[in-house]
Amino acid sequence: MAKVLIIGAGGVGSVVVRKCARVPEVFEQIILASRRLASCEAIAETVDHPIKTAQVDADDAQQVIALIKKHKADMVINVALPYQDLSIMEAALATGVDYLDTANYEPPELARFEYRWQWAYHERFARRDIMALLGSGFDPGVTNVFCAYAQKHYFDEIHSIDIVDCNDGDHGHPFATNFNPEINIREITQPGKYWQEGRWIEIDPLSLSQTFEFPEVGPRRAYLLYHEEEESLVRHIHGLRQIRFWMTFSEDYLTHLRVLQNVGMTRITPVRFEGRDIVPLKFLKALLPDPGSLGKNYRGKTCIGCIFKGLYRDKPRKLMLYNVSDHRRCFEEVGAQAVSYTTGVPTMIGAKMMLTGVWKRAGVFNMEQFDPDPFMADLNRYGLPWQQLEL
Repeated sequence: MAKVLIIGAGGVGSVVVRKCARVPEVFEQIILASRRLASCEAIAETVDHPIKTAQVDADDAQQVIALIKKHKADMVINVALPYQDLSIMEAALATGVDYLDTANYEPPELARFEYRWQWAYHERFARRDIMALLGSGFDPGVTNVFCAYAQKHYFDEIHSIDIVDCNDGDHGHPFATNFNPEINIREITQPGKYWQEGRWIEIDPLSLSQTFEFPEVGPRRAYLLYHEEEESLVRHIHGLRQIRFWMTFSEDYLTHLRVLQNVGMTRITPVRFEGRDIVPLKFLKALLPDPGSLGKNYRGKTCIGCIFKGLYRDKPRKLMLYNVSDHRRCFEEVGAQAVSYTTGVPTMIGAKMMLTGVWKRAGVFNMEQFDPDPFMADLNRYGLPWQQLEL
């Protein structure tokens, strides 16, 4: 039915390719491209579906344009680095194809979540009569859809949302990140921020925490971070008074992180070393385990969801929508750990929503702006069953 160009051959990209290949009635042809051609070829060899591969520097919009034209792609799925969102969006505009990503744009020199750079493309995409879907991973992504579903079915007014992300897995390494180390460490070392009563409140990194009871995991301490879905949800959830994002970290992880910060290894500004400029965080990334390699020995579960408080039929209501995924089961299915899996599956589903016309509008949109019901049904169908819990 459609030709899709997938850019990015890391752990998430691997899951997206495998999941798309299992829905050939929608994803008829798949082209996988990355800066590292060998990574694309390694993934293609493990998939029981013909996959074309290509090398591309996604920082260069002209290279992406040439690749889209060569393969006559109908959509570009961006699971590369957030730094490359704008160049790939420019390529989509130039060629008139739809666009999807999993994380919002970040300037390389500034660790900061903000949608304004991508929202600024709305009119240009609308005039071109093409669609960009932002943040079609799990958080952001599924969490946005959970919010839209709760608003549609369970609440007359949602007053507060706590997005909670727990990885209770063990990969056996002293210190590793579950997705790109550079992006992961930038995310958790920037100031925390949450929205309350119409204004944003900023706090020191990892300075606020509390214990949550995670289904199938148990009580775990989670730390307040700022996450991009908060920025769009405050626009689209009616009656909202507060939204926060929480993520769990082990004490061992936090100790390693503090040491790395103290010695300057998490810096994103260059330092001069032996006659050349190096960015310490990029060097650290080269030393840490590849997130795509963690799956084989990973054990334990993830639990990610949203806790809502509000009113339903004039009575207070507290409800949790969530998914629990098992690292071992994910690896047995697609050869990836659960963090890659929970991002890759919604990427495929979001693309399927667009290509089949279930979600189709011209412009730039976030996940909660569409009917959540078909997406929620596909979560159950394609490996991310969701649960609801009255609290």
